[in-house]
Amino acid sequence: MSVDLQHPEQTSALFKTAAEAILSDPRREGSIVRLPAEGHLTISGDLHDQVIHLDKIRGMADLKAGQDRHLILQELIHGPRLTHGCDLSYRMLAKAAQDVLTFPGQVHVMLGNHELAQMTRSGVSKGGGNNVELFNDGLGMVFGTEWTMVAEAIDEFIRALPLAVITESGLFCSHSLPALNTMHRFDASVLDRVPTAEDRIGPWGAAYLMVWGRMFTREHLEFLADLWKVSMFCVGHARVDMGVESPFPTIVAINSDHERGAVIPWNLAEPPTTSKMIECARYLQTIGSPAA
Repeated sequence: MSVDLQHPEQTSALFKTAAEAILSDPRREGSIVRLPAEGHLTISGDLHDQVIHLDKIRGMADLKAGQDRHLILQELIHGPRLTHGCDLSYRMLAKAAQDVLTFPGQVHVMLGNHELAQMTRSGVSKGGGNNVELFNDGLGMVFGTEWTMVAEAIDEFIRALPLAVITESGLFCSHSLPALNTMHRFDASVLDRVPTAEDRIGPWGAAYLMVWGRMFTREHLEFLADLWKVSMFCVGHARVDMGVESPFPTIVAINSDHERGAVIPWNLAEPPTTSKMIECARYLQTIGSPAA
């Protein structure tokens, strides 16, 4: 669909329509999207407004080739580059929203901690200032006094995002996982429902804990795998200097927003193993940009 991303009504309508499409996906169950053991999945990590990398990933996913091709996106906003001191990464989120509508049921934007922080107006920074304020400044620069209307539509889009994508073959993809030291307060039933407002607020909201976790152990991951009846995890959230790594036997971490950023093309029929996923990973620097 063609949308003028400088027009407040059109931009707001895009995000609201995409939110409705995400929630009405027939593969959606609570906060989970379940994928069958057939087809192809392209898994990307944190992107943070790296538009060139997003275009490469979209080209690699080749969603036009068939409805059995899927793409996971996460952490799209709050990038390092500012325009007149403002963050305009709403445009990258809008690109993902357009793809959600163009390829229904194929594009799965998972909730990340930066999107959650933006929606809840909780301060977060990657070292260049308060990203939430910079993002809002960008909306104000583009949309003037109508920026709040667009911000509310973006909030609606973020509220609709799933917490995890789970494949029939046993792969659990999410932005992060609840940390070991928070499990005593974590409500695992959040995956079975749409998160409440309380779920999204730190320090103990269940959705908050899902996207902010950093402390894992081998035994903790095995416990979560047994809890959710999966065999392994693929997450973002961490800075992965080599693009993809496996700190424990049941988890792969992926990063897509820097010069060594990677993407994992995955056969959905394949039982997941860390060695196989790392073997399949491709570095974005080796992938040409798609033709315009």
